[in-house]
Amino acid sequence: MAKKDTINALIRRGLDEEIAEKLAEEGLLLGDVRSASKEDLTEYLSDEEAKEVVNKVGKKKKKKKKKKKKKKKKVDDEKLEEIYDDKFEGLDGTAKKIKELSESKGYHMSHSVIKRLSEGIDDHEISEDEYEDLLEMVNERLNNRKIDSKESVGIVGAQSIGEPGTQMTMRTFHHAGVAEIGVTQGLPRMIEIVDARKVPSTPSMEVHLEEEIKGDKEKAKKIASRLEITRLKEIADVEIDIAETCVTIKPDKGRMKKEDIDIGEIAKKLNKKRGIKGEVEREKDAIKISVEEGKFSLLYETVEESKETKIKGLKGVERGVIRKVNDEYVIYTEGSNLEDVLKMDGVDMEKTITNSPTEIYQVLGVEAARKSIIREAKDTLDEQGLEVDIRHIMLVADVMTNEGELNAIGRHGVSGRKTSVLARAAFEITSQHLLRAAILGEEDKLDGVAENVIVGQPITQGTGAVKVKYTNPSKKDD
Repeated sequence: MAKKDTINALIRRGLDEEIAEKLAEEGLLLGDVRSASKEDLTEYLSDEEAKEVVNKVGKKKKKKKKKKKKKKKKVDDEKLEEIYDDKFEGLDGTAKKIKELSESKGYHMSHSVIKRLSEGIDDHEISEDEYEDLLEMVNERLNNRKIDSKESVGIVGAQSIGEPGTQMTMRTFHHAGVAEIGVTQGLPRMIEIVDARKVPSTPSMEVHLEEEIKGDKEKAKKIASRLEITRLKEIADVEIDIAETCVTIKPDKGRMKKEDIDIGEIAKKLNKKRGIKGEVEREKDAIKISVEEGKFSLLYETVEESKETKIKGLKGVERGVIRKVNDEYVIYTEGSNLEDVLKMDGVDMEKTITNSPTEIYQVLGVEAARKSIIREAKDTLDEQGLEVDIRHIMLVADVMTNEGELNAIGRHGVSGRKTSVLARAAFEITSQHLLRAAILGEEDKLDGVAENVIVGQPITQGTGAVKVKYTNPSKKDD
């Protein structure tokens, strides 16, 4: 069998059947033929046949390809100047004047700074005579806010948020003066934000209305009623008739009118409800659900299922409270469903927000999630009366979103992805990290701060980032 397989394998590789049979008769296998040299094969074959076998079956030496070194492109100063100038091409009016004046004074200001400065000048109607003093003040502040390349911004940021965070109270804050809706604040809220929780403990939305209807209270009420979930038990009485083995639903006309619901809509929802196993019949002012005779347990199940049937509203939004803020009506919700709310007519898509950064990331993307983290963290700290520089909060938001997705600050996110074994172990579940690292044979290069502190050597920041060798001139060589 092995001989036949060898012959077939050699034929498939292009050899004549006669040559294949000769080699197989000598007891050679395909591997033997492949590794054999021309000289070895001439014992069984002619020179020409041996050469043919080597060419068709023998191992071919792979040629090593020389790797071409990529030349690094040098960008000269003129090219950099062109790139810098291209950024400012779109500037005109006040922005152009500010740019020209800043260049004449030797100030180097970014496109965004010049643009925001020009907008502020236009809004406050500042005269051109004051431009020079204003630019000097802005330039001074920019220079004061420059960070040294060896500055430990991570540690400073963590300290600036962590230290005042210990002073936070653990309490529930009533959202924007609306006593009916409570929102978690303080330390638990900060933990939710940095952990990037999928669902906050008290999810809520701030729903703004479009310009045309934001001052109309009646229209705000209609949108609020469309938002919040309305269940059958809230708008109707559900009665059970054991003798007839049926359930009778008697809607409250006043409540139905207020919620803008008709009896036909209720019957339609009950028909679609999976848990209701009975025949739904609409009568004049009531709805009857008939259940199979003798099935009393099914009858009681039908009562409970019908009571919890959702007649209208968005999934996840339990309540909506209207409050007048300045000249507009804003709807504050208990529960959140940003995606469906933004699809509703009359809702201002640009102003409507939720307190869940994860939901914003899923609906609007990572940039919007970053802004949400900054806003929520800043509001939480401000509510507690704690002053933290917004740049420290921005740093946390950048770390959580710089990979294009929303990551938590924790072992399942940023901290769990650190290359340093000791840094990961210092954060959480120390023994598991060390055991796993030992099994996998991981190495720690001791490049970061935490790992160097653990082993008791200078960190690679500040003076620790510079290595200086000193030779005593008074010491003579032997």
